[in-house]
Amino acid sequence: MGGFALYKKGNKMNLKGKDFIDIEDFTKEDLSELIDLAQVLKKKVKNNETIDICKNKTLLLYFEKPSLRTRLSFETGITKLGGNPLFITKEEIDPGKRESIEDTSRVMSKMVDALAIRTFAHSTLEKFAQYSSVPVINALTDKSHPCQIMADILTIKEHFGSLKDKKLAYVGDGNNILHSLLTGCSLFGINISAATPKGYGAEEETIKLAEKFAQSSNSSVEILTDPIEAVKNADIVYTDTWTSMGREAEAKIRKTIFKDYQLNENLLKNASKNHIVMHCLPAHKGEEIDFDTFEKHSDTLFNQAENRRYAQMAIMAAIM
Repeated sequence: MGGFALYKKGNKMNLKGKDFIDIEDFTKEDLSELIDLAQVLKKKVKNNETIDICKNKTLLLYFEKPSLRTRLSFETGITKLGGNPLFITKEEIDPGKRESIEDTSRVMSKMVDALAIRTFAHSTLEKFAQYSSVPVINALTDKSHPCQIMADILTIKEHFGSLKDKKLAYVGDGNNILHSLLTGCSLFGINISAATPKGYGAEEETIKLAEKFAQSSNSSVEILTDPIEAVKNADIVYTDTWTSMGREAEAKIRKTIFKDYQLNENLLKNASKNHIVMHCLPAHKGEEIDFDTFEKHSDTLFNQAENRRYAQMAIMAAIM
């Protein structure tokens, strides 16, 4: 019996054995049931209940990029589900050099029940998934970060009680977070408005996909360069670092280009009265968000970080 079926009768979700690569690979119904499951699992963890959905199962984490939240949330998450984590870095196995990605994936998947891959190129993740005999989870690529967005949707639903008629404004770099927010929000029916400097926006392919989803969910997608316009009447204001891992050489020039895209009191006065601020972390206080704004919204920000565990627990329970 699948993990979700243990907690909810009559569900239609059947994701066992399926990869979790991108938000857009799933229906709104499947994603919504994953969020429901995440809420159930969070309650059980808080109540110190025993959960054995993944008893005797092993999750292998392969990370080319370091992480605090992603590693902690996956390792503690699989442990809470009754399973076991294993962690390997690029320095230990170096796929593509010491051994091909194809062969590495085939060996890994013979030994464990699921893989969580955190890498730079999205094509690397796709190749791992192509040759793996067990489900593969996207723990971040340069293109997308679907697990983060599932935690974000969970956080928004917890805070407001509903996603209906909500507007999310994203201010900053057109990176992997924005890509997954565009598809995630438009699938769930959340209006999204994104402001990025000219030349630093999201990929056109992702924007067009989000616009297609928005038509079906009766929501809207706005692509702007003016952060004030984007934040106007927003219920959720979201930002991320101006310089992603792998682009450190651009940090100095980006600080100049993005200086008007900081979340601060002056910008947030344009949002709705009861808005929340979100950030996937780590935050560079004084750059994309000022210190006072960060501390004022810290309860939401760290609940958002904690929710990574429960969103990923739901994903693992459903696919493993």
